[in-house]
Amino acid sequence: MIFRRSRMTLNRFSGRKKPPAVKRQMLRMDSNIKKDLLNLPNLLTMVRIVVIPVVVVLIAMRTPFYCLLAAAFFGLAAISDFFDGYLARRLNLVSMTGKYMDPLADKLMVMAATVQLSAMGWLEAWVPIVLLAREFAVQGLRQIAGAEGMVIAAGTGGKWKTALQLIGLAGLLVHYTYPVTFAGIHVTVNFHLVGWYMLVLSIVFSLVSAGQYFWGFLNAIRDRGSQEAA
Repeated sequence: MIFRRSRMTLNRFSGRKKPPAVKRQMLRMDSNIKKDLLNLPNLLTMVRIVVIPVVVVLIAMRTPFYCLLAAAFFGLAAISDFFDGYLARRLNLVSMTGKYMDPLADKLMVMAATVQLSAMGWLEAWVPIVLLAREFAVQGLRQIAGAEGMVIAAGTGGKWKTALQLIGLAGLLVHYTYPVTFAGIHVTVNFHLVGWYMLVLSIVFSLVSAGQYFWGFLNAIRDRGSQEAA
């Protein structure tokens, strides 16, 4: 009897209508998110996310034509990463939705490409493991720092890491060896090898930037402790 009465009370409480002010606030938030999603920079970001499965399917065909096509789609998506940030600042359309989606799209592109290449045997399995571990560690640290109200400046290594990753993965997606003519010089380029070296270099920058962030986090903790002690 007591249990039934408690359930009835709970049902009455959960069934209460939200105050008008809360409803208006929720509607305003929904409207802002929809508006943010439909602006041009965020549409470009969403296109990058949509392109990811296309690249994965194309590279799985394992033919020179489809690999070139996959690299072309991947390259266009990588170039759009510059334009969505530029347009957001130029058109004054910087939003929290964009700040969340933009790095998410970059990480999804890198992770999807590396995991697929590893599954195909075109990339060592430790590469996506190291990249995933680095991203999870830094992201967790950012959440802790944000919850504690600490602001940690990102190092320049992160920008180099992203640029080298995208260039290296584009080369790995091309994969095959092609004759290339540049400034009248004819050479044969092994795109897989070039992409591999670029990706390894990006991993070095990735680990360095992660170390910089952890060092900044420790310094922020030390400075806070000094302020509290004073």
